[in-house]
Amino acid sequence: MGIKQKFELKGKVAIVTGSSKGIGLSIAKGLAENGAKVVISSRKQEAVETVAKEFNSAGLEAIGIACHIGDEAQRKALVTKTIEEYGRIDILVNNAAINPFYGPLETSGEEVFDKIMNVNVKAPWLLSNLVQPYMKENGSGSIINISSVEGIHPGFRLGLYSMTKSALIMLTKNQAKEWGRYGIRSNVVCPGLIKTKFSESLWSNEKLVAGYNQMVPLQRMAEPDEMAGLVMLLASDAGSYMTGGVYAADGGYLISG
Repeated sequence: MGIKQKFELKGKVAIVTGSSKGIGLSIAKGLAENGAKVVISSRKQEAVETVAKEFNSAGLEAIGIACHIGDEAQRKALVTKTIEEYGRIDILVNNAAINPFYGPLETSGEEVFDKIMNVNVKAPWLLSNLVQPYMKENGSGSIINISSVEGIHPGFRLGLYSMTKSALIMLTKNQAKEWGRYGIRSNVVCPGLIKTKFSESLWSNEKLVAGYNQMVPLQRMAEPDEMAGLVMLLASDAGSYMTGGVYAADGGYLISG
């Protein structure tokens, strides 16, 4: 098989959480364009159906299944409905995340801690556990967890978020170590500053952006589409020997200063 064919995902089924906008949407579109049947998922059914219809109109195969990943019943329904529709799950992209707090560690309340841990760490762990039996049955599968450079290098006023993203990196490594025997690969992508609604509070600050651009080697922040290529590699046979890896797509942020 040639390298071009190894990137093809025809016959594969992918679930992408938080995929009605931002990085998740770009990843979902990339997977669909490479031939995968994609499940668009985020909290609101109307939003996921809109994206799925846009994909279908472009000749791509996709369905929309709403899921608040912090809710146990909705996680189970997401997996059950995917199996009912497509009969298999080959790729899981744990992209959905929240950051409800921006400030010093000592000023946050326990409620915020519980909320961010539930969505950013507990949910990807449990959702991965739900898809694992189907991947195990197939003898193959790719789990791609979307972390952040903040999970590797601490930033100011993002302490709780950084903690969750660091935990997600270790979850990935343990999945890779425990599930590799079943042909299941798990890798983690750590984006830098991306121009999405999620990070708008950062990139809308002109002073902060100017400082960031001056610091990183590529001298700019990224567009959501720039994260999709790395995920295509990790999801496909082109990345068949890649597991337990931590891959930054950060414009050189981690090697700056």
